[in-house]
Amino acid sequence: MAGGNRTSGRSVTSKVLAILEVFETSRRSMPLSELAAQADLPVSTTHRLVGELVEWGLLSRGANGNIQLGIRLWAIAQNAGRQLRETARPFIQDLYSLTGETSQLAVRDGTSALYIERIYGTRRIPRASRVGGRLPLHATAVGKVILAHDESWVRSGYLERPLERLTPATQVDPERLSAELAKVKEQGYAVTMEEVRIGSCSIAVPVFHSGRIGCGIGLVVPSSHGRTMTRHLPVLRGVAKKIEEHTAHIPLESLFGSLVEPLPDEPREH
Repeated sequence: MAGGNRTSGRSVTSKVLAILEVFETSRRSMPLSELAAQADLPVSTTHRLVGELVEWGLLSRGANGNIQLGIRLWAIAQNAGRQLRETARPFIQDLYSLTGETSQLAVRDGTSALYIERIYGTRRIPRASRVGGRLPLHATAVGKVILAHDESWVRSGYLERPLERLTPATQVDPERLSAELAKVKEQGYAVTMEEVRIGSCSIAVPVFHSGRIGCGIGLVVPSSHGRTMTRHLPVLRGVAKKIEEHTAHIPLESLFGSLVEPLPDEPREH
């Protein structure tokens, strides 16, 4: 497809965002032509905008000339959810120290669980997420516990969407998932058994702020320990209470900033 037809009516901002969005689902560098194709922009337009983004440090060129994310973009991104991350980090560290398991904190970002803090345990488990990565809410314990305690319209909207199956164990039946979320809300915690990756299970509890769901904290354990992971619930709940106490004075909008959004169609990262 040639030239300006693809860009007719698109603002410069939308073109820049299209370029950056490509790297939301790809963690590798790529040649300019591939970047242009994935952003659905002419090569000439992509070349011009990439040049400016490289000057600003938001993108960079590797030794082979391929384009990759720049360090300045990473530095800016560290400010997203900073108050929550900085406040919660010592308690997530405590969670890891007391359990020895991979410990994590996530918020809802559209239809995804966005991981904003994670400490890897020493046990070998398949890695399915990283700080800054996203996974579908319905497949993760932190996502389920957030979804279960969010407003009813959020759950209804989510359950009306196609549910992605990541493994044979992923629950993708809307009625069964709805019933599961009701149970999660009643019991106050969520678990998953190999719903994201074969070989790993997870458990999570909610963290509230002014009576509203704020985020979820959880553990990821090897499948061999999945049946006994509820033994960590006292520690999880204790850490959640500490995070609630130490964030209570921070307004929710300031604490989470623009991380918590309605339900847009957004790509995710693993």
